[in-house]
Amino acid sequence: MPVDAVALSLHGAMIADGYDTAEGDLLRNIRAVVGPNVPIGAELDPHAHLDDEKLAHSDILVFFKEYPHSDVYERAVEMIDMTLRMTRGEIKPIKSVNDLHTLGNFHTTREPVRSFVARMKAAEEEEKVLSVSFIHSFPWGDSSSLGAKILVITDDAKERGDSLCAALAEELLAIRGQAQVKFLSPIAALERALAVNGAPVILADAADNAGGGAASDSTFVLKAMLELNVENACLGPLYDPGAVTLCHSAGAGAHLKLRIGGKFSAASGDPLDVDVEVLNCTHNLLMLNVFGGPDSVALGPAAAIRVGGVDVVLTSKRQQALGDLFNGVGVDWRTKKIVVVKSAQHFHAVFGPSAAEVLYIDTPGSVTNDWTTLKYVRRPQGLWPLDDNSASSPSSAGLQF
Repeated sequence: MPVDAVALSLHGAMIADGYDTAEGDLLRNIRAVVGPNVPIGAELDPHAHLDDEKLAHSDILVFFKEYPHSDVYERAVEMIDMTLRMTRGEIKPIKSVNDLHTLGNFHTTREPVRSFVARMKAAEEEEKVLSVSFIHSFPWGDSSSLGAKILVITDDAKERGDSLCAALAEELLAIRGQAQVKFLSPIAALERALAVNGAPVILADAADNAGGGAASDSTFVLKAMLELNVENACLGPLYDPGAVTLCHSAGAGAHLKLRIGGKFSAASGDPLDVDVEVLNCTHNLLMLNVFGGPDSVALGPAAAIRVGGVDVVLTSKRQQALGDLFNGVGVDWRTKKIVVVKSAQHFHAVFGPSAAEVLYIDTPGSVTNDWTTLKYVRRPQGLWPLDDNSASSPSSAGLQF
């Protein structure tokens, strides 16, 4: 101290015991330290909760536009640039917010959300419009601020910000139904994948996504693959450090009985007792960081095993499929008919371009997309599709900042 500005990289969905908005509390305390006149900027994930604390104690909030989040660097540059411009007195950021009273899965890799992202970027070309963000919210976080929102930041142009924000909110509400992902049961997804004329078909085991808090060791999809006698397939990452240790002890080429999965969560299903062949072992499996960083993601000691016609990648560190986790243990996923990845959408940046088709599976996992099964306590009422709010309109009501 003193500092000219503060720039932060946050997520935005953190909830702690006694803190509905942990990052809002962080921003409040930072503001108390630096004082009212020091610009505070933050870059956040769109799967965040936009609440009064974050709005009141920051000057600039920029959220990734893409899902998968392939634009982390670009949004960081924007946030830093605006924060520095505010520090120099070149701009006066003013926020406008609209609450969409909506939960949803909004994949920016396909229409109609692809065009909506383009619409946001086009709006930023206006002289007085500094930033436009679509906050998807995080449906698995029981927050009083749960729900999607639109945020527009203008250069001292509140009236224009409010009108643009309201227009974008109406546009998003018009497409929200079309934007939602169709989730299939494991059997239905596998049967459809087998019928596709082409390969590979990518199946996303979204409910067991470690990035959302799941154990990443559920067995529902693998069990269905074995029941259907699926051949020429692979699946991963399956978190099972104990099974990895046994495979390393046995060595590549070994055949043994192994109990895999279903160990770390009641939502993971039962363990599977299977006959396996150990295909390969590594002391540190590396997976390219899809978020654009220079470092790969380390999955720790890992092993590839063959169970029937399915090559399974076992890992000793819990992580979602952010990139190619198969090649490092000698599994060429591009030659497979079916590839199952434990991820909700971040896999798409690496696997999507090579896919004959991409399908999404829902299971009873920790990150289930059947939100009616979640026992919310704090979430607001009037959230589509959990509640009937078909007659409601987006609004800034309740957002005081």
